[in-house]
Amino acid sequence: MKKLLLTLAALAVAPAAFAQVEIGLKVSPSIAYLRTSSQSNSFQNGNSKVGFGGGIFVDYFFGENYAFNTGLFLTGKGGTYSYQEPMPAGAKPTTVTHKLGIDYVEVPITIKLFTNEIAPATRLYFQLGPSIAVPVGARINGDKYYTDSYNGNAQTKALDHVFAVDLNVLGSIGAEYQLGQSTKVLAGLSYHHGLVDLDRYFQKDRNFSDVSIKNSVFALDLGLKF
Repeated sequence: MKKLLLTLAALAVAPAAFAQVEIGLKVSPSIAYLRTSSQSNSFQNGNSKVGFGGGIFVDYFFGENYAFNTGLFLTGKGGTYSYQEPMPAGAKPTTVTHKLGIDYVEVPITIKLFTNEIAPATRLYFQLGPSIAVPVGARINGDKYYTDSYNGNAQTKALDHVFAVDLNVLGSIGAEYQLGQSTKVLAGLSYHHGLVDLDRYFQKDRNFSDVSIKNSVFALDLGLKF
């Protein structure tokens, strides 16, 4: 029994032996686009949107090559989409195109796995997990307000067109290079796959059926850890 208790105590203390916190700053130029679909109105994806994000992150190591990663980031998402506007019988169909830009405050909740050194002072990392984002600003065709000429010129806030939270699957791969005793630089590529239908206008205010608009982002991650 004594040996069993000592073994359990050793297992409990083992993660603490590796416990280490590294804090860093990261900037992420990105290419964002929207994934759209509907059973009516012929929604289609359009052009992508160049964005920029950045913020602070924390790697909490619970093993030599394993870390819990979180942080606080400002990220830009959105893109262009088009759809067929319903017209009276006999009228020529009209295609409407919108450019949607959304600013999010995003918090990742991920795991990072590190390799051993593949070159002097250099390790690869792989990151996977969910991230939660809250929209803090939006523009439609460059404006904070949208006037719908096909809906009695009703004016709405662009931010009201977007659902109040976005859940993503985040995956990334990159490399870290040790510059000094506690300083590292990193570079990587990440993909943010939106899971939540962000549309809160077409189905609610226009009675379009089965509209789905979701975010996707490819980003270049450049960072410095302290």
